[in-house]
Amino acid sequence: MEIGSKLKQLRLQRGLTQEELADRCELSKGFISLVERDLTSPSIATLEDMLVSLGSDLGRFFSEPSQPQIVFGDADISVKEDESGIRGFIRWLVPDAQKNEMEPILVKLGPGGCTDLQDPHEGEEIGYVLSGQLVIELGQRREKARKDESFCFKPTAPHRIVNPGKAPCTFLWVSTPPTF
Repeated sequence: MEIGSKLKQLRLQRGLTQEELADRCELSKGFISLVERDLTSPSIATLEDMLVSLGSDLGRFFSEPSQPQIVFGDADISVKEDESGIRGFIRWLVPDAQKNEMEPILVKLGPGGCTDLQDPHEGEEIGYVLSGQLVIELGQRREKARKDESFCFKPTAPHRIVNPGKAPCTFLWVSTPPTF
């Protein structure tokens, strides 16, 4: 690990010059410069003094920040299948999406299949029909969407999606906040 560039970044985040950091640590500006360029290594005690002067400590400095997962594959995705074939499946595309602001799922409905009726809630629902056709039931309203069409609505009434066709329907459905 190159600690010099990390120390320099921390120093710059605090708005300090090399000379100001050196004064706080009772070191020379030249020594700070050598450390930041990784041309010399400070002792543990000196590094600890530098970090305290920068508002940090050894534990925080050396801990690697956890990077959130961005790409998800089959091993990450949960699937709920309906054995009767009427519903098809629901595939949660992002694990633990309930903690996010939106939740995307991939849904396949067999002919005559439908999603569970959902109660009204805050937020929005957005979808894109990948194959087949569907009907969005929002309260008393019925709207049809076909392959390559999208939909967007505020779920202000009980709602569900129905496949009225004779072929399976597959669509991407995103809800905010997560409700699936």
